Amino acid sequence: MTGQDDKGDEVGMKRREFLSLAGAAALSGVAAPYVSAQEASWPNKPVKIVVPYAPGGASDMIARPWADKLAQAFGQPFVIDNRGGAGGMIGTEAAAKSAPDGYTLLMTPNGPLTIIPSLRQAPYDATSDLVPVGRIGDLVCGFVIHPSVGPKTFAEMIEYAKKNPGKLNYGSAGLATGTHMRLEMLKHKTGIDITHVPYRGSADALNDLLPGNIQMMNEINVLPHVKAGKLILLNINNPRRSVEFPNAPTLTELGVAGADEPIWYCSFAPKGTPKGIIDKLNAKMREIAATDEMKQRMREVSADVPLQTPEEIAAFMKNDFATNAELIKVAKVKLE
Repeated sequence: MTGQDDKGDEVGMKRREFLSLAGAAALSGVAAPYVSAQEASWPNKPVKIVVPYAPGGASDMIARPWADKLAQAFGQPFVIDNRGGAGGMIGTEAAAKSAPDGYTLLMTPNGPLTIIPSLRQAPYDATSDLVPVGRIGDLVCGFVIHPSVGPKTFAEMIEYAKKNPGKLNYGSAGLATGTHMRLEMLKHKTGIDITHVPYRGSADALNDLLPGNIQMMNEINVLPHVKAGKLILLNINNPRRSVEFPNAPTLTELGVAGADEPIWYCSFAPKGTPKGIIDKLNAKMREIAATDEMKQRMREVSADVPLQTPEEIAAFMKNDFATNAELIKVAKVKLE
C-alpha cells in the first residue's frame, strides 16, 4: 500500500505543479501568445507613414525612399500620409495618438520633438508618447541666397546683412523647425538681423525663393537649383564638407564654430507598439541604410544616415533637446 500511496502522491504533485504553472501562465501571460503572433506576422497589411509636413519638402524627400525600400523589404505597402501644419505638431500628434500596433509610423525631423516643446505646450510628450524606431537621415545643406541680392560668398552675405538690417528675408519650413533654429543660431553667433518668414513647409518657401520674393533658405530641396545656377550656396551646416558641393566651406571653416545646428530625421512609433516590431524594423532599417543603393539615394537628397539602435536614438534625442533649449534661452527665441 505504501508504494501505491507514494505513486499516487507523485502523480498528485505533478498534477498540482502542472495546474499551478498553467494558472500562473494564464494570469501573467494572457497577452503573450497574441503579442508573439502579432510580432511574427507583422506586417500583414499596409503600413502608414505620417510625415508632418507638406509634400515636396525635405521631410517628404527623405521619407519617400524609405517608404519604397521598406515596402520591398517587408512585402507590404508603406504609404506616405502628409499632414502638415503647426510646425509639424499636427502630424506628430496624429501619429502619437494612433493605435500602437505597428501599422502607423512617424517620420519627422527633430523640430516637433526637440525644439517646439521648449517654446510652447505640445499636445504630446515627445519622450513618452513616441518610441524611437530608426534614424532615416541627417541633412547636409547650408544657407543659400538668391543671385539678385548681390553677395556671392558667406562673408559678403554677412556684410550685406549688417549694412541692411532686416532687409534679407529667410524662408523656413515653419516656426520652431530645424531650419528656423539654424537662422536663430546664425543671428546669435554673428549679430546680424535677418527676417524670418515661416511657411507651411519648405516646398512653399522654395516657391517664393526662386522668383526672389524671399532671399534665403537652408534646406535640401534648394540644392538642385544651386546646381542649375539659380541659387548660390554660401556654406555647409555640417562638420564635414558635402560630397556633392566640395567647394562650399563649413561654418567652422568660415570662423563661426558651434553653429551647425544639426537637422536630423527619425522614425517613431506610438508608445505601446510591441518591442518585437520595433526591433524588427530597426534591424531592417540599419541593414537598408548600410547598402550602397540607399547611401546613394540619400546622397541624392543630401542626407547621411547614422546607424543607431532605438536606445542610441533616445540618448541622442535627449542631448539635442538640451542643446536647443539652451539656444532658445540665450537667443531669446519666441514663437511669433
